[in-house]
Amino acid sequence: MRRLVRETQLSVNDFIYPLFIEEGENIDAPISSMPGVNRYSLDKLNIIMDRVAKARIPAVLLFGIPTHKDEIGSETWNDAGVIQQAIKYIKKNYPSVAVITDVCFCEYTSHGHCGVLVDEYVDNDLTLPNIQKQVLSHARAGADMVAPSGMMDGTIGSIRSALDNNGFSNLPIMGYTAKYSSAFYGPFREAVDSAPSFGDRKTYQMDPANGREAMVEASYDDMEGADILMVKPAMAYLDIVKTLKDNFDKPIAAYNVSGEYSMVKAAAANGWIDGDKLMMELLLSMKRAGADIIITYFALDAAELLNKVNYE
Repeated sequence: MRRLVRETQLSVNDFIYPLFIEEGENIDAPISSMPGVNRYSLDKLNIIMDRVAKARIPAVLLFGIPTHKDEIGSETWNDAGVIQQAIKYIKKNYPSVAVITDVCFCEYTSHGHCGVLVDEYVDNDLTLPNIQKQVLSHARAGADMVAPSGMMDGTIGSIRSALDNNGFSNLPIMGYTAKYSSAFYGPFREAVDSAPSFGDRKTYQMDPANGREAMVEASYDDMEGADILMVKPAMAYLDIVKTLKDNFDKPIAAYNVSGEYSMVKAAAANGWIDGDKLMMELLLSMKRAGADIIITYFALDAAELLNKVNYE
């Protein structure tokens, strides 16, 4: 009877699983602050991709950790780069899994910021041409979708123009529409070695105090051609998820970020909570708030549980 009258359904089809791909060989390295999540080199990628495919997770979101970094993150548009190779590998060996690429520079720059620096400030307009180069390189490698995360103004329009003018008019864009300057990102920065060498990202990520601003950001992304609108993080921003869902006709994604994942894992490891039940409750809350898509490090755990039993 509970299943018959349940208002919100959680499914494996809702999930995107983030993956960390490190340049090198024989890398299968646990991330200490994210239990159960590892970095993989290309030759070890089958370890995690076999599980993703078996669980029937629809898509992965790729983050690269290169060996070479410079002031502008030029490795991002290297057609033989770590992400470009990973795209080709997954498309060839796991054709049932869609490949989405993170489009940013923080993992690739020597200073850890998300764009070109001028006098220790990220220059929005100087960064946009480099974003176009990165996106086109991902598109040539075979990416199914691109997801720009740097929060530069005009990013979506710039990407849409570059794709349309270079034969990739059908490639969709998932905008990091409302990406907040959040303390929940800490474990991720360990995972990809992307902590800023100075300052912070408050000048281009959103103030956690602001809700109406998310509508402004979403309006721009919608107008410029984003196919999916994202809210990041998820747990503390479900009001923003609902606001976007109520006001826009496009699919809404919620990014259940590293700190949210790590808190649950740490509490479960200490025996303070039932980790599986809390995981499912949190993911269900994101769906209830209006998320059509959930990007989550829980994707494998939740998918394997959902594939075994109907969660009550």
